[in-house]
Amino acid sequence: MEKTKKQEIYSWIHSIALAIVIAFICRHFLFSPTTVLGASMAPTFENKDKVVISKTTEIHRFDCIVFDSPNNKGENYIKRVIGLPGDHIEMKDDQLYINGKVFDEPYLENQKLESPTLNLTEDFTLEEITGESTVPENMLFVLGDNRIKSIDSRAFGFISYDSIIGEVVFRIYPLQGLGIPK
Repeated sequence: MEKTKKQEIYSWIHSIALAIVIAFICRHFLFSPTTVLGASMAPTFENKDKVVISKTTEIHRFDCIVFDSPNNKGENYIKRVIGLPGDHIEMKDDQLYINGKVFDEPYLENQKLESPTLNLTEDFTLEEITGESTVPENMLFVLGDNRIKSIDSRAFGFISYDSIIGEVVFRIYPLQGLGIPK
């Protein structure tokens, strides 16, 4: 009887320890929950939204990413990738040009409908903002969806791939927004 109790306790301790190790590995290397702070990505993500980020996905243009803030140590920012290495970025009359080609930004449509006479994004060229004509190697140009209130690459310049924590792959809160973000 005594031996069976000891075996049962050992089994529980072993299972709990294994679960903790697996959870640590998953959170540290594969995915992690995080909270959106601020309104720079509204309406795509609102303040206090809870999202899951993948630490293993390849980053593409228009992905929403979480990265270490370049100007506030210990803070994380969430923004949308606009420019990849080698890209020339320009905004003219609220229209995004990447390498001379016009790109639609469907995530801005609701804001444009609410203020049809207002430009959400001021005109700029990459060179005016950063002094570079193209996005350098190992760097990204990012913008918030709430262009009027976002502190993004227009303010702090490029971000490095090394500063990326992960790509936003799922919203878990609020429940009415549960799912894969657009």
